[in-house]
Amino acid sequence: MAEPTAKAAVVAGGYESEGYGQGDPHRLTGVAYWVVLVLGAAGILININQVFNLQVFGLLLIDTSYFYVLVAIFLSLSLLIFPAWRGAATNVPWYDWLLAAAAFGATMWLAWHGGQIIQEGWDIIAPTEGVVAAAVLCILGLEAVRRCGGLPLFIICGFFFLYPLFAEQMPGFLWGPSSPIEEVFTSHALGSESIIGVPMRTVASLLLGFLIFGSALVVTGGGDFFMAFATALMGKSRGGPAKVAILSSGFFGSLSGSVISNVVTTGQLTIPTMKRIGYPSVYAASVEACASTGGALMPPVMGAVAFIMAEFLNVPYSTIMLAALVPALLFYLALLLQVDNYAARHGLKGQPASEIPDLWQVLKGGWYYLFSLVLLVYMLLAMRIESYAPYFATAVLLVTCALRPTNRFGLAAMLELIVDSTKNIANIVGILVGIGMIVGALSYTGVGGAFSRELLQFAGGNIYLLLIFGAITSFILGMGMTASACYIFLAIVLGPALIGGGLDPIASHLFILYWGMLSFITPPVALAAVAAASIAKANALATGFKSMRMGAINFILPFLFVLNPTLILQGDPIDVAHDVTTAVFAVWLIASGFEGWLYGVGRLDPVKRILLLAGALVLLIPGTWSDLGGAAIVGVVYLWGYAARRAAA
Repeated sequence: MAEPTAKAAVVAGGYESEGYGQGDPHRLTGVAYWVVLVLGAAGILININQVFNLQVFGLLLIDTSYFYVLVAIFLSLSLLIFPAWRGAATNVPWYDWLLAAAAFGATMWLAWHGGQIIQEGWDIIAPTEGVVAAAVLCILGLEAVRRCGGLPLFIICGFFFLYPLFAEQMPGFLWGPSSPIEEVFTSHALGSESIIGVPMRTVASLLLGFLIFGSALVVTGGGDFFMAFATALMGKSRGGPAKVAILSSGFFGSLSGSVISNVVTTGQLTIPTMKRIGYPSVYAASVEACASTGGALMPPVMGAVAFIMAEFLNVPYSTIMLAALVPALLFYLALLLQVDNYAARHGLKGQPASEIPDLWQVLKGGWYYLFSLVLLVYMLLAMRIESYAPYFATAVLLVTCALRPTNRFGLAAMLELIVDSTKNIANIVGILVGIGMIVGALSYTGVGGAFSRELLQFAGGNIYLLLIFGAITSFILGMGMTASACYIFLAIVLGPALIGGGLDPIASHLFILYWGMLSFITPPVALAAVAAASIAKANALATGFKSMRMGAINFILPFLFVLNPTLILQGDPIDVAHDVTTAVFAVWLIASGFEGWLYGVGRLDPVKRILLLAGALVLLIPGTWSDLGGAAIVGVVYLWGYAARRAAA
């Protein structure tokens, strides 16, 4: 895998919103490059000073001022890095410099008065200068959302930004108290629940370090290593390129959290290779779409969502990471089994031996990438130092790279790392400013809580009905939104209803995340499938339906772990082991039924396939009798297949 392509998976795509916010390297030349480098480095150093409480030069900002400083730096840089429209991507025009200066100046003024904003309640009554600065921040924040997140997200954020203006005219649970425009500006910009609310606080306290670690992995060549590692592990096996696509896309997707950027980067390599060994175009595109979508659900990083979820639930990040592990592994196991069964049924081979690197040589040349990743996970789970862990892991990675005998990490690579990290941070800050406005509008008007109450009342205490309504709501609201934007919105609107219905809080939040992400592989939107189909030159609608079928386990998993928290590793260890094992067998049967191939039996006719799918569903029902029933169905299929082989012989 060429390094620029690997790099794009985390850097150019990063946290942009599904196809937008790509930026253009030609914009960052001359003065623009040095402004991004210097301001980005300053923002990173300020974050390190705050996180580690270093008090360099006696500097330690109060929280409010610290948040405004980060917004000032990275929001203004987002207006320089990402063009107003595609045709303006060749350089930074004068008006972008003007907008960036206005965003920086207004927000730094707010940072300077951070203490007064809190002590004097400026979000309710602010001086004229505060209202003007707030208006500038809000308007330019929405423009940053448009550039980084695209028009659909801009429209959504703009609607909710203005919602307090006309909330009194809305019917039913959508009603809320209205506010004049100046109060709308001050509430969003100066209040603690909007622009500098939970999303931005998560960026400031946790996420920046992980963005830098992801960029460090890619800038130092980690993209090449992990693609080669996946190829050495899986490339020779039947259908090997599909398995390589699943592993590599899962890794990059976890780092970037961006489904579409993952598809268009790793897919450029994996889809043609899958087609070359015999996978049809639609199937190859579907594999890539599903694998990339699952990346945002895969620990240890899970894009930005895991950190925001931890902040919402007020639990350690490691708790979210462990809870998300088994469902994500079950999803990727389903994908691996399906592509293997398809390859077995159609006689597909692996890659030629000449294209497979030696595993030992791959590990010998890049062991430090794995070591830094394992170190990161250890510090998250065992040491529980979420804020410090990515910085320590990054430092270890950079030192080991600098000590390599060849391709050492030098000054040029360090500058590249700073610029790439700055792009990532500017991108997510540009998006989360708008998402913060959604959160703020729902909070200030009370509509978020009203929706939850209405949903609970409508379900009438029926937990299954509540989950069905929740799934439909999550799916619809997730259409066209980024993973982090989708989750934050649903966590405010739907999360309280599920928790209020008596469901486990972590399972409830994972439920809405999973169902929100399903719109990426499900028609009519299916953005991931459409992007993959364009690379594979396949029919987009057919790819959407195939992706939906390949990722079908994700339609079932959220109901399983929200009703049975043992699948998120909560409960008695024996029950957890039993239920996870049962789920693994059910996933195997689902993959076999879908692809028409069962190990030890071979090809399956439609009746046997239906029986296996029925057996899988029976196994997923908790209880001894369901386990026995599922096992009996599988036994019947095996005996039937054995008898058929005897008769054919």
